[in-house]
Amino acid sequence: MRAYVINEWTHPSKLTLRSDAPEPKPGPDEVVVEIYSAALNFFDLLQAQGKYQVKPAFPFILGAEFAGRIGKHSPIPEGCPFKQGDRVFGSSQGSFADKVAVKWSSVKALPDNLTFDEGAGLYITWPTSYEALVGRADLKPGEFVLVNAAAGGVGIAAVQLAKALGAKVIAAAGSQTKLDICKKYGGADYTVNYSDPNWQNEVLKITHGKGVDVVYDPVGRIADCLKCIAFKGRALVIGFAAGSIEKLPMNLVLLKNISVMGTHWGLYEKKEPSRIPVVWSELLSLLASGRVKPVIYSKIYSLEEVVGGLHALQKRETWGKAIVRIKDDDHKALAKL
Repeated sequence: MRAYVINEWTHPSKLTLRSDAPEPKPGPDEVVVEIYSAALNFFDLLQAQGKYQVKPAFPFILGAEFAGRIGKHSPIPEGCPFKQGDRVFGSSQGSFADKVAVKWSSVKALPDNLTFDEGAGLYITWPTSYEALVGRADLKPGEFVLVNAAAGGVGIAAVQLAKALGAKVIAAAGSQTKLDICKKYGGADYTVNYSDPNWQNEVLKITHGKGVDVVYDPVGRIADCLKCIAFKGRALVIGFAAGSIEKLPMNLVLLKNISVMGTHWGLYEKKEPSRIPVVWSELLSLLASGRVKPVIYSKIYSLEEVVGGLHALQKRETWGKAIVRIKDDDHKALAKL
């Protein structure tokens, strides 16, 4: 089996693809998924170097998100709703490989209207964005939402979801190219370039001086956004992709009656498991309806090109979700015969 096996912490540029990796051995509550596509995530870069909070025991296989089919010879544990051959997507350590063993509870049925490439990057980013906007910020139709790093994986999902929920979306990014992506693929109503020193004034103009009702921030730019947030606005802390944890001027939080709230979707399994099926039911309904659609970076990487894909991700060259295609969709292959 092909896989990126990690035997020691290493720089991502030194990763090598093995062709003789051992086949996954499923546990009692696991299925084996034949992977068609996998998603590249920024934390893959950190995990390879031992800088991520999740540190599997050596040896382990890199990668965390995938889409594919339940394997032809996969066991089907009691209570598992899937059968061999079913199209699925999910998350498990070891997705940069031909196959992965994964708890069946960490796998979802892939909607019929989505490809494996589109499904590969769903499991982590989309419920994060949905729960942030709906469960935490209680977004209402007609409200203004400012999405930072709006062309990135979680950002472009947030733009689409906010639009589907009836909000007016201002997409913020650092280049005109990425702002164009937000308009073309995300459907953003407005865009602002936050490399412009006066970008907050532009936001205030768009909102007729009121400011935005909700700030969605996966970067670490909340402090800058407090200059253009509305009275009683809600600021969502999603992550710190810029690399540092910012400190907020709490006087502005007080004076504007602002709520600052975090969204760590990974904690819900332990802290609020009852919320998980609710989010997925609503999210999968939106995806199946076509009202929202995963956005994929223009270059699809092969399994042999994972190092190049991670490098592009590190350099902020990608937009949407960067995808690794591991196996061609057999339905498409059959259609060509």
